[in-house]
Amino acid sequence: MKANTILFRIMLWGILLVGGFMLGSSWKSEKATADTTLHETTIGEESEESENQTTTFNAQPNPMAEVLEGRSDLNPNEIATIQLFENAAPSVVYITTTDVRRDFWTRNVMEIPSGTGSGFMWDDKGHIITNYHVIQKAHKATVTLSDRSTWEATLVGEAPDKDLAVLKIDAPKKLLIPLRRADSDNLLVGQAVYAIGNPFGLDHTLTTGVISALGREITSVSGLPIKDAIQTDAAINPGNSGGPLLDSSGRLIGVNTSIYSPSGAYAGIGFCIPSDVVNWVVPDLIEHGKLMRPDMGVQFANVSANQRFGFKGALVLNVIKGSAAATVGIRPTFRDRYGNIRWGDIVIEMDGEKIESRNDLLLLLEQYEAGDKVKLTIIRDEQEVELELVLDEAR
Repeated sequence: MKANTILFRIMLWGILLVGGFMLGSSWKSEKATADTTLHETTIGEESEESENQTTTFNAQPNPMAEVLEGRSDLNPNEIATIQLFENAAPSVVYITTTDVRRDFWTRNVMEIPSGTGSGFMWDDKGHIITNYHVIQKAHKATVTLSDRSTWEATLVGEAPDKDLAVLKIDAPKKLLIPLRRADSDNLLVGQAVYAIGNPFGLDHTLTTGVISALGREITSVSGLPIKDAIQTDAAINPGNSGGPLLDSSGRLIGVNTSIYSPSGAYAGIGFCIPSDVVNWVVPDLIEHGKLMRPDMGVQFANVSANQRFGFKGALVLNVIKGSAAATVGIRPTFRDRYGNIRWGDIVIEMDGEKIESRNDLLLLLEQYEAGDKVKLTIIRDEQEVELELVLDEAR
């Protein structure tokens, strides 16, 4: 009996030892597998996190995008306007002009400030568009960019008839960010618009509004009308001249030019030169320095002569020798030997289009190119006469 008891105890201890060994091996194996899995997972996570950090660093996100992302209080329209301004503002510049004066007592020549205005980047070659009246009679123009750096500008071309001018600066290409451009022939009254400029010297000011009317006519510095101007209620004040008018996509649709106000400040009516005019004038100014309107070789009387003498049409004052007009025998105005005025030819139609003054004729010529043949109807000795001539190169 005693021997059986001892044998039972030995077997029980053996079973316990074998069971303990097997359990220990199983736990160690599971721990090793778990450690391996945990180690692999950690490496993968670290690798993915490291990858994300590298991507984020290379992307260099826009700080404003992060600000907007955290602003749940802004509605979609506000966010769109903020983004439009942030994208367009680096393309808008501040222009200051100086004139030279001689001191009355010392006779020393000095530069004095003469005006300020706005402008915008046309391309990445440093060409800047502004109004002609911003730089008119200026001795020097200085351009301030969005990074506050200033650059002396040179005048490339000017078109007083369109109140446009092109300046050029030699700045690093990374600072030259041109505006995207759109056509202005499909604009609609009520369409949202945005004006960026430097009114009263306050740089990068954004005003918003709508297109109030289309097809307006404003008068340029030279006295020639600019047709199809855009009327807007976006605030345009002194200093805004030359700045861009943008659509809701941030594209150029006009150049802020003038206001209608008895006081000279904002009164709810501003006018802009349409982008369709800008798009065909500026290339001429960059390439030739002036507007390359075809020429007839004629000097016409201004509008005041029509009003003074009560006639309609473009009165010929002078004909340039060797010009297209001289070739077909157009007659100028002159005084005879007795001092009496002998009226020259009066152009009343060109290719069927009525001409009521010199301005109508000059605007109509913009639709032609040098070498085009046109048919003129003129009044000569109180009789209608028809002539054909080939337009000359611009003079």
